[in-house]
Amino acid sequence: MEIKYVAGVDIAKSDFKVSLVLGFSDREPKVLGSRKFKNTEKGFDELVSWAAKKCKLDLPLSFVMEATGNYHEKLAWYLNLNSHRVSVVLANRAKSYMKSIGHKTKNDKMDAKGLAFMGAFQHLKEWEPMSKGLYQLRERTRLLEDLLKVETSLKNRMEHAKHTMIIVEDAQQCLQEAIDAIETQISKCREQIKEVVQKDSELARKTEFLTSIKGIGPITAATIIAETNGFLLFENLRQLTSYAGYDVQENQSGQKEGRTSISKKGNSHIRRILHMAALNVVKHEKGAFKALQERIYKKTNIKMKGYVAVQSKLLRIMYTLWHNEQPYDNQYHRNCARTVEGDPSQLIVEQKVA
Repeated sequence: MEIKYVAGVDIAKSDFKVSLVLGFSDREPKVLGSRKFKNTEKGFDELVSWAAKKCKLDLPLSFVMEATGNYHEKLAWYLNLNSHRVSVVLANRAKSYMKSIGHKTKNDKMDAKGLAFMGAFQHLKEWEPMSKGLYQLRERTRLLEDLLKVETSLKNRMEHAKHTMIIVEDAQQCLQEAIDAIETQISKCREQIKEVVQKDSELARKTEFLTSIKGIGPITAATIIAETNGFLLFENLRQLTSYAGYDVQENQSGQKEGRTSISKKGNSHIRRILHMAALNVVKHEKGAFKALQERIYKKTNIKMKGYVAVQSKLLRIMYTLWHNEQPYDNQYHRNCARTVEGDPSQLIVEQKVA
């Protein structure tokens, strides 16, 4: 019988709730206590001291937390650097587990307890921190995304200013100066992203596998790599699809058959960058991507559904290329791609991942 201590951590921006249990492999864990701490280094020190006092037996202690944006990262880094075992689980996986054990109440204390139970019963993968290069890459790709949003907003405002009944020239001049400044920052940010990738020879080498897909540029590849920590969070394609919010939600009951759509409950940065990528690959490539888009458009009469399916397929293929360390073969993927029966938006790439 395996016995271990597990601390479930439900973390937010300013604080986090912890539930500590003594876990057994053959029966329900025993709750030893729960407490709230500040999400600061002082709070981290207090957590470790509190857990040490509670754990009186000479047994391993592990910490389990959700991947909540970047709020969990400081604590995960702190525990990892201090030689504590940490597991970071995807939010959708934690949610599914809570449902499976019958947790109906939703609050910080119950979420922390559920995570502790999950760690007690399951053998969770130990968390691996992002490299410094990937952290820099993620910060810069997210900065670029924000700069592009500001640029779009300013250009829309300029277009409006040009068509008002009374033209205010100094207002237009101010807008143009702001647009010029933001475009300079966008160009600078793009170059910095490329520099971060090129400084890491292994990262640069594997990025080339992703950009071997015609229509996938270095910025798109860098964003996907940064947002997935080099795909380290995922054990299979299904987890990746769900993490990005491409998992399909059905709306059907009895005779009623509503509209099927993706959940969008996932990483929005991935979906945003793949939106334009999907348009590019359909435009530039005459094989599997274009065929998929046209097939789903013909079936649903909704163009965007076809492009969303292409986005999902792109993400899956990028995962496969990254792990298999090989460039994209259009002919191979066209022959080996199929859709899940009854659901054309869920495309599976039948390629074994090493």
